[in-house]
Amino acid sequence: MQDAYPFIETPFNFRHCCWFCREPAARVFSFPQVNNIVFNCIHPPLNLACCQECLIPANHSKATSIWLVVNDVKTFLLKRYQKDLAIGINWTKAELADSQFEEGSFAGFQRSAWFMYEVAKKRINFSGWPLIVNGVNIDELKYQVKECFHFDDVDYPDIDNAIAHYAKTLSLPESFFKEVLAYFGNEKFADTVRFCRLLVGATPEERKAALRSLPH
Repeated sequence: MQDAYPFIETPFNFRHCCWFCREPAARVFSFPQVNNIVFNCIHPPLNLACCQECLIPANHSKATSIWLVVNDVKTFLLKRYQKDLAIGINWTKAELADSQFEEGSFAGFQRSAWFMYEVAKKRINFSGWPLIVNGVNIDELKYQVKECFHFDDVDYPDIDNAIAHYAKTLSLPESFFKEVLAYFGNEKFADTVRFCRLLVGATPEERKAALRSLPH
């Protein structure tokens, strides 16, 4: 059945690329899948080029449209490359260059860290080319997808993914990060991050006291 699905049209400059992340593609992802019966899919069946890594979460997705599959794939990549993306939170490129890690066990980290951060960020931020199936552009049906959350040069599938990523990177309980964000508001995500940085290593009692200290 899936062999009969039409392939999406692919621009020449993306002819060997994964539609999800732009890495070299060696596999094919079909939607809907045989093991995922979708009764309310709003777009026609399709095949698209995919890398082996993105194929794993794509195949496990229970989404009802290809754009919702994207959210599952990006969530998977965020978790897989959490440490690489954390480099951009904890360092700047200039700070790494001036870190004086040229010798010793951290020398390799200094050489490769920013490169790995850039690679991970580009994969997360990549947005696949327009979906054209049998000459028809179906991107106008994309209204089901949550709006992504952009912060600090990274496009998260949604704000929940951004919260989870920053809470883990800062070694803070996700529930605490959410409480702080509820105080500042989503539009002041940066203020939430700055405040939470002050509480890294704090005890639960110290975090509660810090929350109570915020003006009301």
